[in-house]
Amino acid sequence: MTPEQYQVCRCGGTEPAFSGKYWDTKTAGTYHCTACAAPLFSSETKYDSGSGWPSFWAAASEHAVTEKADTSLGMRRIEILCASCESHLGHVFPDGPQPTGLRYCVNSTSLELKAKE
Repeated sequence: MTPEQYQVCRCGGTEPAFSGKYWDTKTAGTYHCTACAAPLFSSETKYDSGSGWPSFWAAASEHAVTEKADTSLGMRRIEILCASCESHLGHVFPDGPQPTGLRYCVNSTSLELKAKE
């Protein structure tokens, strides 16, 4: 892991908005966990939320990510973690598009895109 990947995945850090390699990517494929290679999100559920981070309206499966309450920074949020290795991915918010109404806001650093061939 690079120092930046370690800071995000293991220490719960966040990359600056509009700085990650996947925030504006339109490549078709599957986004995997940087740390353990587990499939996390599909490009089919990726959308431009305007937040500056890759955003998805659903995880790759109901068992791909886990959620944990996050009360840091003086607010209440829901942290999302890789269900396989517990790497910090980002947060999920209830302001996404249908059909789920969710916005999984993910750090590019915690993802590795495997493009469709």
